[in-house]
Amino acid sequence: MRTRAKLKPGQRGTLKLLAQYGKQLVCVRYRYDEERHKRFTTVELIVSESEWHRKTARIAPDAHVGVRVGYAEKQLQHKIKQMGGAWNAARRLWEMRYDSAVALGLEERIVAIRQRRRVGTRGTNRPVKSMQMWIPKKHIIVYACI
Repeated sequence: MRTRAKLKPGQRGTLKLLAQYGKQLVCVRYRYDEERHKRFTTVELIVSESEWHRKTARIAPDAHVGVRVGYAEKQLQHKIKQMGGAWNAARRLWEMRYDSAVALGLEERIVAIRQRRRVGTRGTNRPVKSMQMWIPKKHIIVYACI
């Protein structure tokens, strides 16, 4: 069985059904069964209506998120820099803390969450303070004073 037509209320072929169902009518479909040589008319109706609120994501405030900002939005880019954000050229988006993005009203522009690697040297989960970054366990750094 295949659908040949999907019509919105008010279009030709829906007027009788629109008179019958009124504002509850969402769409009318005409489906055809090639084997039995039959045409079926199906309707999509609204049967109930209730309040609905989008659930907010549970993102840690210190999680780093990617935010899309247009090239011409220089003032917004400046605000992001002031809040500690940085441009990631490889990903072509601004990276900043989630709580900073919310403070600037950028929730709708968040496109990705970056998982921070928290592996320090020798299997500990401490940051290497001299480097101010997280270093994977497999890398060994030797400092030499000459």
